[in-house]
Amino acid sequence: MEALIAFESAARHQSFTRSADELALTPSAIGRQIATLEDYVGLPLFNRVRRRVSLTEVGETYAKQVRDNLDRIERDTLAVATRSGAEGILELAVIPTFATRWLIPRLPQFYAQHGHITLNLTTRSEPFLFTDTPFSAAIHFGNPVWPGAITQHLFGEEMVPVCSPELLNGSGSLAPSALARLPLLHQSARPDAWRQWLAQARVHDVDCMSGQRYELFSMLVEAARAGLGVALVPRFFVLAELASKELIVPNEMSLLNDKGYYLVYPESKQNAPSLQPFKQWLLSIAREYRASTRC
Repeated sequence: MEALIAFESAARHQSFTRSADELALTPSAIGRQIATLEDYVGLPLFNRVRRRVSLTEVGETYAKQVRDNLDRIERDTLAVATRSGAEGILELAVIPTFATRWLIPRLPQFYAQHGHITLNLTTRSEPFLFTDTPFSAAIHFGNPVWPGAITQHLFGEEMVPVCSPELLNGSGSLAPSALARLPLLHQSARPDAWRQWLAQARVHDVDCMSGQRYELFSMLVEAARAGLGVALVPRFFVLAELASKELIVPNEMSLLNDKGYYLVYPESKQNAPSLQPFKQWLLSIAREYRASTRC
């Protein structure tokens, strides 16, 4: 293990000297550790030219593997170190913008009722196998199908166009055909959203596929705030910006998605002590949200 740690550090720094400084060793000690590792694997991991070192092709691949595994060991060790309060810890996988825009602002309410539970949030955008992860539950957008898991509907999605007030030059609202002539901003995973919105408005003679694309809805919201164009986003992602007038809805026609947001958890963990109160709280505030919207 000491040799692996020395190798990972030297590979990252491309220097035995900087690695020695980091690990509080001497450069010769780092060199001996790496030589021991090279003898063990039977291959050179570094090219040594005069007083400079660089990774060999095999060394580059191996360094990444070692780094990933050392990171995993560190995470596993920290997880074990917190097991004394494991019944009060919930590992939750969440969609990035859903977490920052909807869930986290409501968590003070949850902690006020359940201060003994700690939520650890990790972003995941795609379905996964719970057996391969530490997660007890996930919040997922899509269809209610997740092999080996229970899905509970939270709410649907109402997408609305939003933009900076300055983009409209004083106009309060625009017809869909006029809106389509403004720069349209797209979310990478929803490339067809604007076409669907405009088709619903019976606007077909525009190029609705061109324009800037952003990976996350949070990026899309910031681009709209910066006046770069009109974004089509779930309404609940921009409630604060709409209230502060940083963003406006230039046309109230919305696009309802046939997919939705779901709480997902494996059947084996449905009675977990930390999951039960979170599930009840989340379903309750989701009902309140549905009652206040069209979703």
